[in-house]
Amino acid sequence: MGRKATTILPETRDILCRMGEQIKLARLRRRLSSQLVAERAGISRSTMVEVERGSPSVAIGTYAAVLHALNKMDKDLLLIAKDDILGRKLQDLELPTRARAPKKE
Repeated sequence: MGRKATTILPETRDILCRMGEQIKLARLRRRLSSQLVAERAGISRSTMVEVERGSPSVAIGTYAAVLHALNKMDKDLLLIAKDDILGRKLQDLELPTRARAPKKE
C-alpha cells in the first residue's frame, strides 16, 4: 500500500517555500556547503535540496535536523504558536465566572 497524499493548501505551500529559502540563506551566510549540512543533519544531499525548496514531503524532523546542523537553530521551532492570540481569546471566553465573590473568613 502506498502513502496517503496530504493536501497542502497554497498558503501553506508558500510558507514552506519561504522557510526553505530562509534555511538556504542561513546556510549560505555561514558559508557551508549543502553537502556538509546534509552530512551534519544525517540526510542525503538530495533531501537537503528538497528542504531548501520547502518540499511538503520532507518530514518535520528532517527540517529540525537541518536547523540543528546550522548551529542549533532548531531552538527557533519553540517559537511556533508561542503567541497564540486567537487561542487565548477563545480560552478566555470559556473561563467560568463566579456569581458571587468568595466568603471572607
